Amino acid sequence: MKAERDQQHAIARRGLMLVLSSPSGAGKTTLSRKLLEADPAVELSVSVTTRKRRPGEIAGRDYHFIDKASFWNGRKCSVTATGRHAHR
Repeated sequence: MKAERDQQHAIARRGLMLVLSSPSGAGKTTLSRKLLEADPAVELSVSVTTRKRRPGEIAGRDYHFIDKASFWNGRKCSVTATGRHAHR
């Protein structure tokens, strides 16, 4: 009886969030590309950065590139403490 009640009130799982965090050059991009290739159910959330674009990087695929003033003032996009963004 308790198990049924717990099951009815359980929050539906929508997936697993995996965060890759490491210093620059440690292989986050390589690992994320391999995960994306290996499993079509895996999706990538693109982060916002204020650094300059590196050779071969594509805006919107690798990062959303914005300047520091836009980041701090929220003029071009709003960025939450978790790094999520919404363009205005």
